[in-house]
Amino acid sequence: MNPGDIAFLVSRLVVMAAAAFLAILVWSRTRDIAWMLVVIGTVAGYTDVLFSTLTRFGIVPESAGMVAGIPLAAIAFANLPYIFYSTAFLIMIARKRLR
Repeated sequence: MNPGDIAFLVSRLVVMAAAAFLAILVWSRTRDIAWMLVVIGTVAGYTDVLFSTLTRFGIVPESAGMVAGIPLAAIAFANLPYIFYSTAFLIMIARKRLR
């Protein structure tokens, strides 16, 4: 692994760790379901970065979470944040339309 790859992974870890920390602080101060889903999406994004980093360094084997040759764990971790964000946005839109 070259130094550029390591710098990329470390920067993603640091930025997502800061975002997850701030999201958890927001979570403790709000009871709004849409904001809670945004927070959960951010924490899920950090989980994706952590999983891909552990896979890249060989700590977690690439075959972890594979079913019939499809990397289900990697697909789930990559898409889960956007599912939570989309759900939060749908809730916000539904609230505005129902008023």
